[in-house]
Amino acid sequence: MSKDLKAEFWSQLKDVRAGLLAADGERPVPMSPQGDPEEKAIWFITAKGSAADRAAKSGGEASFHVADSKAHLYANVFGKLAVVNDSDKLDELWNAFAAAWFEDGRDDEAVQLVKFTPHEAEVWAGDGGASFLYEIAKANITGDKPDAGDHGRVVF
Repeated sequence: MSKDLKAEFWSQLKDVRAGLLAADGERPVPMSPQGDPEEKAIWFITAKGSAADRAAKSGGEASFHVADSKAHLYANVFGKLAVVNDSDKLDELWNAFAAAWFEDGRDDEAVQLVKFTPHEAEVWAGDGGASFLYEIAKANITGDKPDAGDHGRVVF
């Protein structure tokens, strides 16, 4: 790995609009992540009673899966969910993506903030764009494998 893959993960996660969150063995559902490298957490705004909420209440294991070509990030992230009742944090994280799901917006009684604390991940992070196209073209000419970026296991 040529870069700090953990730092690359947090940096590129900020551009991810959605991934699949699977909580306590339930089916994966699309969720919009909000990475917080200082707290080593990924925040989700969900609805009370949802799979993420139920798993968070039990301190359940969860996985978050990202395949975002625009963010140049692919990852399988494993960790624990926890319910967080912090109005200031919710205000900080509230955005148009969350607002679209709640009839009464930020003040909807169904709004629940969930903290995902990852403990490990398998991450593929690349530069994308022209450098990726160059690597593909070069590989086709030389027969070598393209350098598609960094890949490895990250422990948080």
